[in-house]
Amino acid sequence: MSSSSLPSYTGDASPYGGGDPYADYRSPGPSGFPFTQYADLADRRLGAGVVAANDEFFAERENLLKPEAAEFDPEHFGHKGKIMDGWETRRRRGVSAEQPHPTDEDHDWALIRLGAPGVVRGIVVDTAHFRGNYPQAVSIEGTSVAGSPSPEELLSGDVKWTTLVPRTAVGGHAANGFAVDAEQRFTHLRVNQHPDGGIARLRVYGEVAPDPAWLAALSTFDLVALENGGQVEDASDRFYSPATNTIQPGRSRKMDDGWETRRRRDKGNDWIRYRLVEQSEIRAVEIDTAYLKGNSAGWAALSVRDGESGEWREVLPRTRLQPDTNHRFVLDAPAVGTHARIDIYPDGGISRLRLFGSLTDQGAARLTARHQELGG
Repeated sequence: MSSSSLPSYTGDASPYGGGDPYADYRSPGPSGFPFTQYADLADRRLGAGVVAANDEFFAERENLLKPEAAEFDPEHFGHKGKIMDGWETRRRRGVSAEQPHPTDEDHDWALIRLGAPGVVRGIVVDTAHFRGNYPQAVSIEGTSVAGSPSPEELLSGDVKWTTLVPRTAVGGHAANGFAVDAEQRFTHLRVNQHPDGGIARLRVYGEVAPDPAWLAALSTFDLVALENGGQVEDASDRFYSPATNTIQPGRSRKMDDGWETRRRRDKGNDWIRYRLVEQSEIRAVEIDTAYLKGNSAGWAALSVRDGESGEWREVLPRTRLQPDTNHRFVLDAPAVGTHARIDIYPDGGISRLRLFGSLTDQGAARLTARHQELGG
């Protein structure tokens, strides 16, 4: 397995001097890393969690997966010292006055349960606001364990771990990105920081690889849901919020938890193109505009195609949408396809799209074969 850091940041950041704490934050800029178009498999909304850590003296391990950017309050201190918005361990020490430094093997670790098992394409270890107290290096391993293993089971000698990111130097107050090349399905990660320090956020970008047996048992399920293996392939506009929000679990809880486009000043329309979990029969559709009140889409249409080169077929004609409303449609006949596209007119947004149905025999067979290829 291989990993590369792009770009690379090392060394301390300057001490905080006041003003915007992100002014000197080191990152690839607006373009981001090349793998961030994938879903965050460590998203709490998918059910991810930090199940254990060997030390969290200064700041709790759960902070690693907070969805929002890390915050910094220079006046925020507690009984144990400066309170940081991240995971921070105590300073490691050697064994004696003659050997005061930790060994090269000493390190701290945290176990991450991915919200949705999948193939990891890239990882971001964010050390925002950890300017002089970040780890010297990090390494990350992955494993695939069925069911809901305990931390003790994951740490037992029976579990095989695969290196996703070899021990690599990182920088303080920076977004440290790593492209990952490991064509396997993972359920858990082990994040190691050498020898100690703090990490603000962890993002694990990749493709969901669902369990075919689970989907077969469900029979009818949401064919485009992120947790079931659906993906956003492209969208006309991501100005206010990402299109991936439309296939997140659960109902939207606020306006920016959906997809909203900028205001159009031409005669065009906005759209999202999705890839379904596999070839499927769509029988029912939900289009939700929850919390989008003065900015919901006016009308929507749904089209389906079968295969990369298939022709688009409209299965739900242009239909009026109401603000802050969940709309349900039963199709006259099942729509068979591998991709779907929702067109909204003229602009605005939707909060969720649900496409209910089941896999075709061909789709189920291909999904099972893929699952086996990934070691599932």
